[in-house]
Amino acid sequence: MTDIQLQITALTERLHHLNYQYYQRDISEIPDQEFDELLAELARLEQQYPDLAHPNSPTQRVGGTITKQFPTAEHRYPMLSLGNTYSEADLREFDERVRKGLEGADVAYVCELKFDGVAMSLTYQQSQLTQGVTRGDSTRGDVVTSNVRTIRNLPLHLRPEGAPQPPEFEVRGEIFMPLPVFAELNQEREANGEALLANPRNAASGALKLQDSTQVAARKLRFYAYSFLMPGRNQFPTHSASLEALRAWGLPVSDTWRRCGTIEEVLDFVHQWDKKRFELPVATDGIVIKVDDFRQQELLGFTSKSPRWAIAYKYPAEAGRTRLQAIQYQVGRTGAVTPVALLDPVPLAGTVVKRASVHNANQIAALDLRLGDMVFVEKGGEIIPKITGVDVAARPADSQPIVYPTECPACGTPLIRPEGEAHFRCPNDRGCPPQRKAKLEHFVSRKALNIDGLGAETVGRFFDLGLVTDAASLYDLPAKAAELAQLDRMGEKSVQRLMAGLEASTQVPFDRVLFGLGIRYVGETVAEKLVNHYRTVEALAAATATDLAAVPEVGGVIAESAAAWFQEPENQQLIERLRAAGLQLALTGEAPQPQSDRLAGLTFVLSGVFEQHSREELQHLIEQHGGKITGSISKKLSYLVAGDKMGPAKREKATSLNVPIIGETDLLAMLPTATDAPETPEEKHEAAAPAPPSAGQQGSLF
Repeated sequence: MTDIQLQITALTERLHHLNYQYYQRDISEIPDQEFDELLAELARLEQQYPDLAHPNSPTQRVGGTITKQFPTAEHRYPMLSLGNTYSEADLREFDERVRKGLEGADVAYVCELKFDGVAMSLTYQQSQLTQGVTRGDSTRGDVVTSNVRTIRNLPLHLRPEGAPQPPEFEVRGEIFMPLPVFAELNQEREANGEALLANPRNAASGALKLQDSTQVAARKLRFYAYSFLMPGRNQFPTHSASLEALRAWGLPVSDTWRRCGTIEEVLDFVHQWDKKRFELPVATDGIVIKVDDFRQQELLGFTSKSPRWAIAYKYPAEAGRTRLQAIQYQVGRTGAVTPVALLDPVPLAGTVVKRASVHNANQIAALDLRLGDMVFVEKGGEIIPKITGVDVAARPADSQPIVYPTECPACGTPLIRPEGEAHFRCPNDRGCPPQRKAKLEHFVSRKALNIDGLGAETVGRFFDLGLVTDAASLYDLPAKAAELAQLDRMGEKSVQRLMAGLEASTQVPFDRVLFGLGIRYVGETVAEKLVNHYRTVEALAAATATDLAAVPEVGGVIAESAAAWFQEPENQQLIERLRAAGLQLALTGEAPQPQSDRLAGLTFVLSGVFEQHSREELQHLIEQHGGKITGSISKKLSYLVAGDKMGPAKREKATSLNVPIIGETDLLAMLPTATDAPETPEEKHEAAAPAPPSAGQQGSLF
């Protein structure tokens, strides 16, 4: 694997992880600006090397999945995300693109503060609030109506004033926790010895996931509406008119928005709120700029991921200056050793910062960090700080560079640095306590076994007490029920819940068990592919690296890692112990059948960016109709499906091998139409999926 391939793979995995942490665990591991920079870097590499892009690249999808605590509902119209920028020059380019797309027509914008909370879709029927649904994965979200009803400034019944109200419509907006409420909540948690919440957004998101609505009410959440949606054509001509109507009906609309006739007025609004936003009782992280006229929005349309008529401007990170006292080294699940800077306390964005991210040895060297240095710290997105520079003029003459450890800070094992990787790693994956604990936390995580009553904090505590040592030892806990009940904050009911959760986890599908094993590079998608291909753990364990690499989407690095894992005697014993505990180690039922055999016997390579579907969606369509996806071009390839920005190398190779090159429209034309076969139950279900927005509805998606 080349350095570029390693870089793309590492960025893809990193961004998938960050998406999971942000959307599912409400954890922002890095500032928004740094996340956007990583995403932009991956997009740049994929544009430069489209052949190396992963089918499930985070650049092709909206982050987020659905929790299991609430019923789910399908969004009538997807809750998409906006493109964003930190550059005023990009705002001017956005204005130029809009005016070009409208062929020079006059255009007005609406500028709104971007409140830092949880996006929510509300349904009103006959003026009554009937449903509240979270963004979820953008097409389906959690139904949290009972919790939404506790929000004091949100009307349950609308006033019959202003413009006529349709019989049914949606309101989209942001649920947030006011800053004074957030500060009060953290003071209470600190007094009770509980972990502090990182930011108001996490606090609001966590509150909406509470099962007891009375607890939600105590969190004093608030709501601001920012868009209106109705079946058919929007009854309002402009976004600004819809905001005025929402306010007249009694819905809370922030009075900070402004209609701007030129890009200069937009930039004036951006400058006005650069510092003034900190005077507000609510956290903000930028400005949303939208074309005001709904018909103009319709003319401009969408890319595959975001609208062409809107953009989000994010303010640069707030910075401070403080002293670096020490570097602490943390060991993660894969053995990666990550340095964390310990700082003199410094106020940033309304909080006191004592720790900052340093990422890896390369950054320490690049910054030439030394203990006692005065360093510049930024808190991007007002969440997690990082060191961005050193005040060299204030450095003592006798200062010494920081020497990165050569041994694991937890177990003393000599560290290694694999070629092409930024992190030093501890190879003692079975004996290093932090790695073993992190593997257990991963095994019980939501996307793996998701054991009720056994979260990361609890399993970490059990590990520290010697009650569990690895994944299989979790299933020895029923024999220790009496001992568990004597622990602080456990009790009989907690133990009963844990026992039920362990029993239920024996029915978790094989692909999630495989993912939970924490094999390096084997994420959710790869685990599912391997399970669908091999179907049993015996067949999977017997496969060689060459065999595994032949499975679609499983490259050489992943194959070698998986094959090596199954060859280890300790891992073979772990599998047998999990089998004895009753876990699912085989794919049950028949193999999934394609919807048709229209593409049977055909193989495809997807390359570039597509207009109507993401690459992942096209891959799914091909597989559902009997076709296969491969990552390389050969004489045996049936078709190269070319999207925008496909690299010339693939086109040249396909042409030299006489491989047909088709576009997205050609591929879709090869699939069965509704008249080709009787409608199946599955097709009926698909027919009920959200339709694309019709004329005038685009402004209501965000």
